[in-house]
Amino acid sequence: MEDGEASFIGRKALLGHGIEKAVAMLLISIPPGEEVIKTIALKAAEKGVKDGAVVSLIGMVLKCAVSTMEKDDATNDIVAEYAQALELSGNGEIREGKVHIHAVLSAEGNQAVSGHLHWATTGNETTNAYIVPLD
Repeated sequence: MEDGEASFIGRKALLGHGIEKAVAMLLISIPPGEEVIKTIALKAAEKGVKDGAVVSLIGMVLKCAVSTMEKDDATNDIVAEYAQALELSGNGEIREGKVHIHAVLSAEGNQAVSGHLHWATTGNETTNAYIVPLD
């Protein structure tokens, strides 16, 4: 698969008592320099996915914005922006076409940042999102 493409990959899931069910998974490859959230939303929509589980997001970014909630006011997001190479791991959901990702990003010196991923620009490697459609 080329960078910037999305394709369905399949496998069978064992449900128990010898019952198998085919499970489709959408693999979205996000090329270097692209914005993660927008690309996932666009490629999922192109494949007809309005609702789904982002079961894995893996790659690296050069810039991003992540937020956590204020401890005494869960309605107030505290957004922090980062401009450095970070390893990315995350999961989340797509609801009515809107992508919602929680991520852990690791930096030099074994430092970690985590929270709600508002946006991220991929780095020099392809970032992959694995999505199970719920439509």
